[in-house]
Amino acid sequence: MIKRIILYLIIFNTSLGICTAQEVVTGLQSNYSIIKYRNSKQNKKAKSIADTLGLPLFDDFSGQEVFPDSKKWSDDFVFINNTYTDRQLTTGVATFDALSNSGQLYESASSSVFEADHLTSQPINLNYSASDNIWLSFFYQSGGLADFPEKNDSLTLQFFAPDESQWYSVWKATNYTTPAFRNVMIKIDQSRFLRKGFRFRFRNYASLNPDQSDLSMVGNCDQWNIDYVLLDKNRSKDDTVFTDVAFRLPIRSILKNHESMPWKQFKEIKLQEMGSSIPIHYRNNDSIKRNVTRNFKISDVYKNTSYSFSAGATNIDPFTNVDYNANLIYTFNTDNNDSALFRITCSLITDDFDPKENDTIIYYQVFNNYFAFDDGTSEAGYGINGQGSRNAMVACRFESFIQDTLRALRICFNDSYSNANKRSFDIVVWNDNNGIPGDIVYSKEDVMVEQGSSINGFYTYYFTQNVVVNDVFYVGWRQSSETFLNAGLDLNTSPGGRQFYWLNGLWSESQVHGSIMIRPILGSPLTTSINDTYYINRNRINIWPNPATDHINIDPGELKLSGSSHITVIDLNGRVMFKQLYREQIDISSLPEGLYIVITSMNGKPVSYNRIIKTR
Repeated sequence: MIKRIILYLIIFNTSLGICTAQEVVTGLQSNYSIIKYRNSKQNKKAKSIADTLGLPLFDDFSGQEVFPDSKKWSDDFVFINNTYTDRQLTTGVATFDALSNSGQLYESASSSVFEADHLTSQPINLNYSASDNIWLSFFYQSGGLADFPEKNDSLTLQFFAPDESQWYSVWKATNYTTPAFRNVMIKIDQSRFLRKGFRFRFRNYASLNPDQSDLSMVGNCDQWNIDYVLLDKNRSKDDTVFTDVAFRLPIRSILKNHESMPWKQFKEIKLQEMGSSIPIHYRNNDSIKRNVTRNFKISDVYKNTSYSFSAGATNIDPFTNVDYNANLIYTFNTDNNDSALFRITCSLITDDFDPKENDTIIYYQVFNNYFAFDDGTSEAGYGINGQGSRNAMVACRFESFIQDTLRALRICFNDSYSNANKRSFDIVVWNDNNGIPGDIVYSKEDVMVEQGSSINGFYTYYFTQNVVVNDVFYVGWRQSSETFLNAGLDLNTSPGGRQFYWLNGLWSESQVHGSIMIRPILGSPLTTSINDTYYINRNRINIWPNPATDHINIDPGELKLSGSSHITVIDLNGRVMFKQLYREQIDISSLPEGLYIVITSMNGKPVSYNRIIKTR
C-alpha cells in the first residue's frame, strides 16, 4: 500500500510537470528490534533439538519475541511481532517482508521480484499412512498495517521429501487487499512426504518501489503475516476451529494522553492524566460459548510492591473479539523523585484444555525524563518530499504542566538506502500560536541525520542552551534540502491532531495516521554515577565502570550475595535484555548503547537497583 501510494503520487505529479512537496510515508530500510536482539541471540547457547519433532506441531507465535522458536523452526528470517497488524487471532504473528535476519534490506533487493524471507520447520517425524489424515493449517494476511504486496509478489508454501532431498511447491498466495486473516487447510497424503525428516517452509517474494529516483524513500515492503500454524493427525478439511480463548493485542499505555512522560510532570497532573481503565482485547476462537475470568496486577518495579484486582468472569460468544475496559481505581505512586517503572500484568483464566502461552500479557509503564506519544517501535518512515520541500518544517505539539527545562530532543531517524538521507537539518522549538506552531524560540542549525544505536534507534540531539517551557510548545525540524529525511513513524498510536507540517508559508495539520517518533527531554541531566541508585532497605551495591563498554564489576558491599542471586538488566521501556546468575563481573558487550537499569535480586526478591550507561 505504501509503495503503491508513493508511485501513484510520483506518476500523477509528473504528469503535471511538477513533483510538488508533500507528506510521504514509506517502508523501513532496517529493523532496529532485529538488530538489537541479533547479538544477544548469537551469544546464547543453541537449544538442544530432538532428531525429529513429533506431532502435533503448533505455533501461534505468542511466546517469542523478534525471532521464531528454535525448537520448532530451523531459521530466523521472519520477524515475530505484535505491531504489524491489528487483526491477529492471538498475540504475536510471523511477518515476512523485504528485510533479512540482520535487520537490513536483502542484498538482492531490487524493483524486480526477489526471494526474501523464509520460515522452515525443524525435521518432523511424519512416518504415517494417508489414512491417518494429516493436515497442515495456518492463517495468513496480506499487508496488515504496513505495505500490501504488489501484483507479482507472493507467499508460497513448500514441502520437503526426505528420501528425494527435494522441495515441492504446494500452495501460493498473490496480493489481495482485504484486511482479514484467511485460513488455509492442506492435506498431506503423498507417500513422498509421509516420512521421518519431513519439513515445510513458507517463502515470500517481494519487489522494491520501481521508482528509485530518491533512494532515501527506498524501504521495506510487501508484508505478509502468518498466525496459528498447526500440523497434526486425525484432522479433516473442516477442522478449522481452535479451542482457545486468547489475548489478541498488546496492552498500551494506561495514561490518557501519553505513552510516557517525566515523573515529576505526571505527579502534577496525575488525577487528570491517569486513565480510569485498562483496555484489553481478547478473542474466543472456539465454536462454542466460553467463560473467562480477567485478572490484573500493577507492580512498582523499583519498590517491589503491587496492587491486584479482578474484573470478574464473563461469557464470550463463538468467534468473537472482545474489547473491554477494566475499571481501574488506582493511581501510579512511588516515593522516587526522578523516575518510576510500573509493570502491568493482565491474565485470562480459561479452561484447562486451552493453550496458556497466549493468556498473559505484560506492559511496562515508563516514567523517565521525556515525553512520548509513540510506543517506541517504528513500522514506517515519515517525511516531506518533492519539489518545494526545501525549508519545509515538521512540528509536534507537547505540553509542560510545570515550568521545566527543555534540554534535548530525541529523534528516531530510519536508516536510508545507501545513506541517502545523510543530510543536515535544523532542530527547531516553537511556542504556541492558537493551536499551531508560533514563533521560533530556539534553533540548532546544520545538525546531521543520525541513526542512533541506542534503544529503538533514537538519537539524542543536545541543545546548546536550555529552553524554559511552561505550557504548550512544539519541537521538530526544518530541512535544508529536498531530501526525504525518513523519520520513524509508529503506526500503532494515533497522532491526535498534534502533528503539523509547514509548506509555502502555511502550517497544516498532518494527514498521516501514526505518531512521528520524536521525544523532548526535560529536566536536569540524569545522574548516572554508581551512587544513582534506589536502594531497598538502604542496601549498598556498587557497579563500575559507569559508563561501561564491555563489562561491569559488581561489589555487593555488606550484602552477602551468592551464586543463587541474579542480575537482571532491563531497558528504559521495561524489556528484559538478559538475566543471569550473580557474578562479580558481568558481560554487557551485546547491549546497544543507552541507559539501562540493573536489578540485583536474592531469593527472587529485588535488593538493589542501579542505572548504568552502555557506551561503545
